[in-house]
Amino acid sequence: MFHALGDPTRRSILERLSMGPATVGELAEPFKMALPSLMQHLGVLEDSSLVRSEKVGRVRTYKLTQDSMKAGEDWFVRQRTLWDRRLDQLDSYLLEMKEKENGKN
Repeated sequence: MFHALGDPTRRSILERLSMGPATVGELAEPFKMALPSLMQHLGVLEDSSLVRSEKVGRVRTYKLTQDSMKAGEDWFVRQRTLWDRRLDQLDSYLLEMKEKENGKN
């Protein structure tokens, strides 16, 4: 997922899809790249389960998957909890050291 989100083109595609489903042609409009290059970006997004596609006739439409960002959000919550705890421990340690230093003077 983070590899998929690491590219600005893919982030732009996801931003567009946040407004609703779009065809490959609609997704290609704002980009100055060959269609095969855009399809590679869409493949990365689909492989990471951020989007899914459906083909009806000759038209392929992409849309965000339900809870597409949930795994990333969960990871960030776990990291924030971990770092909040570590920073609280550092703060306590520094306050203790400061009190010891002030007690010596």
